[in-house]
Amino acid sequence: MPCEWPGGVSAEDCRDFLFHIIRIPAQRGPEALMDLMAGTTHLYLLLHVVAALALETEDPQCDGGWQWSHYSPVQEEERCTVERRDGTITYSEFIEQYAYKRPVIIQGITDNSEFRSLCRREKLLQMYGDRSVRLSTANTYSYDKVDVPFQEYVEHLLRPQDLDSLGVDTLYFFGDNNFTEWGSLFQKYTPPPFKLPGTTGAYSFGIAGSGTGVPFHWHGPGYSEVIYGRKRWFLYPPDKTPEFNPNRTTLSWMLETYPLLPAAERPIECTIRPGEVLYFPDHWWHATLNLDTSVFISTFLG
Repeated sequence: MPCEWPGGVSAEDCRDFLFHIIRIPAQRGPEALMDLMAGTTHLYLLLHVVAALALETEDPQCDGGWQWSHYSPVQEEERCTVERRDGTITYSEFIEQYAYKRPVIIQGITDNSEFRSLCRREKLLQMYGDRSVRLSTANTYSYDKVDVPFQEYVEHLLRPQDLDSLGVDTLYFFGDNNFTEWGSLFQKYTPPPFKLPGTTGAYSFGIAGSGTGVPFHWHGPGYSEVIYGRKRWFLYPPDKTPEFNPNRTTLSWMLETYPLLPAAERPIECTIRPGEVLYFPDHWWHATLNLDTSVFISTFLG
């Protein structure tokens, strides 16, 4: 999926243009090519193309117009403690080693390039700006629900987490999706292919600001995939209840409680990025923290 640059020009377009302006003079001989490079206008354009390609090399995970601030009060973990597997993992390996035992991150198991393109900010606003979305408070039990137009949420409520706000005072867009109105988008999503026997998948789609997240909770098994941004996960097995306040944000837990935990009481943790899917088993405690403005989707197996 090529990154996009201002004006709707993609890095792929840049490559084509670069190939075009160099190929024609080259076919006419070295002198024509030198004339091209001596031309101020052409050289200016060429430098812009090279700059765009350099930016793509530095940051292939474009933000889709969600304007990452590249600021977060916390960063990625020092060492990921969730095993990563690539797309060659088999269904039998998944069932035997992970499905009922432990989380795993699977890389490159699906291609959601088209879905990712549709999740760009301008695309979602164009398609769903006037649709109503249901926001939940970002605490363990999601007490309150508020309905607002999607455009209002994106333009006025999608902000980094306020360090002084409680989870009960923070509105978060995740789940509670109207599958009739958002169905055309979800039809373009390819979920991970591995399901547990006797289960079907249900989607929960969300968009949230840097530093936001949901504190510790548990439910049935499922997958989480980041489309844009990065999401840090903290997990405990069912028999190990974490120490947390259900009305405080994950960010406050991370800054206040996490640093004081002995090594033996630290969670299993990792940060997932676009192209990666995290699987969590049934009844595993987990909390999430968005390190950037993030677009994400979960597939719950029930």
